[in-house]
Amino acid sequence: MTRRKKSHQSSHGSANRPRFWGRHAVAAALDNPDRRVLKAWATQEAATFMNFPPEVILTRAEVTDLARLVPNDAPHQGVVIEVEPLEDIWLGDILSEADEKATLLVLDQVTDPHNVGAILRSAAAFGAIGIVTQDRHSPPEGGALAKAASGALERVPWIRVVNLARALDEMAEAGFWRIGLAGDAKSTLGEALGPPRVAMVLGAEGPGMRQNIREHCDALARLPITDAVESLNVSNAAAIALYAASQA
Repeated sequence: MTRRKKSHQSSHGSANRPRFWGRHAVAAALDNPDRRVLKAWATQEAATFMNFPPEVILTRAEVTDLARLVPNDAPHQGVVIEVEPLEDIWLGDILSEADEKATLLVLDQVTDPHNVGAILRSAAAFGAIGIVTQDRHSPPEGGALAKAASGALERVPWIRVVNLARALDEMAEAGFWRIGLAGDAKSTLGEALGPPRVAMVLGAEGPGMRQNIREHCDALARLPITDAVESLNVSNAAAIALYAASQA
């Protein structure tokens, strides 16, 4: 797996030391034993509410001070933390530990952090065993993503791989039925579902899945939406697909 490159520190954090904000994202990070929280800034009220452990360096701050620690007046809710990214997770470990019935989500070049965060939240809600992205074409851990995930970034395994097609081959070897979601598919998702282990592949909005990734799917399927809209946001599509898989 490609390791993360070092980057320079900015007033809003960096890839090596991202900043999270919002009470759900911060509380989940504090509760995660695998997450190292380096610093924290909080208002008096938020500091009492969050109950920071003594080893975290805490600075009491005013709301206006916190606004300078996050980009574009992000809704920090009175608390900001600086953390280390989580350790890399290996696909082989997730596959070897998967139950007989299991769902994986595979994201092909979905780069918007709000979408990935929302997908993580849906993955947690419907019990997916993880999401898989290509290392070079996915957003890093960051505040906007963590806020959109509402705590799920700390709970759902996020596997970054170098080669997404090779990862899909590994999933097939582990008994996962690979379904690519595509608007031009003849079958609906309900018709394509069947085997208890499923990996659902979603492409970026607009271009969709790349051709090479489509060719590594066992089936292509579409969501049965009406003609009133051309397509769904990728995070909405992921939520619907996860629900369908959970009910299959």
